[in-house]
Amino acid sequence: MKNKIIILGKGFIGSRLEEELGCEICDRKIYSLSDAQTTVQDFKPDIIINAIGHTGRNVDDCELEKDKTLAANTFVPIILAEAALRNNIKLIHISSGCIYHYDYSQDKPIDEEKAPDFFELFYSRTKIYSDEALGILSSKYPILIIRVRVPLDNRPHPKNILTKLINYKKIIDVPNSVTYIPDFIKALRHLIEIDARGIYNVANKSGLSYPDLMKAYKKYVPSFEYKIIDYRKINLVRTNLVLSTAKLEQSGFKVRDIKEVLEECIKEYLKY
Repeated sequence: MKNKIIILGKGFIGSRLEEELGCEICDRKIYSLSDAQTTVQDFKPDIIINAIGHTGRNVDDCELEKDKTLAANTFVPIILAEAALRNNIKLIHISSGCIYHYDYSQDKPIDEEKAPDFFELFYSRTKIYSDEALGILSSKYPILIIRVRVPLDNRPHPKNILTKLINYKKIIDVPNSVTYIPDFIKALRHLIEIDARGIYNVANKSGLSYPDLMKAYKKYVPSFEYKIIDYRKINLVRTNLVLSTAKLEQSGFKVRDIKEVLEECIKEYLKY
């Protein structure tokens, strides 16, 4: 890529981006505007990709670590936005689509124009706070907010939904938007190339029912067993929803249906 890019955050998404984009990554803690300014001065980037975030082992940990969650998911993106504006740098913020209620009986896939309305999880609230602030700024400044949903990757990782489901062995049967990481990386390259700004849902088309993913996995690992359970019986507060990919498609990027990538994903996954 022509632009000099620095990735902040060495978690699941940040590390995958470093690997694929071949750019520098930094796990420096950002506690203040001064920290952000120092980072800008040290790396002198054209683009900052913010992959800093806190989920813990799962979003329930955020209820127990509110200070850490609020700092990473809300304060850091806003601090980085201010530093980017002051230094004429583009900010790309990796956000989340887990910020909506969804009625499967009547709702259409959720587009970027809909106001977030899921406040029951502290994790979701912290994502909404930063999205709303950055979304307003993006109407005038070079800021891109990418909403990822339920990452699916072609290699094992504790944050990969495939790895999670293999370990859980008990799964729900509700269609959900999923972001296939190899496609996400291609979409990110495209959005950088066209200098996209504002909010974009970056997920694959359609919803994925987890039993379909497990069936595809079992095809290659016949000994694997799993059980489908009623999601209402798990007694956990969660978002289940389907995001619209229309805006991303209208930008010129071909979005694959999630069902098209399952076998490709699992074949690669089993090589590791």
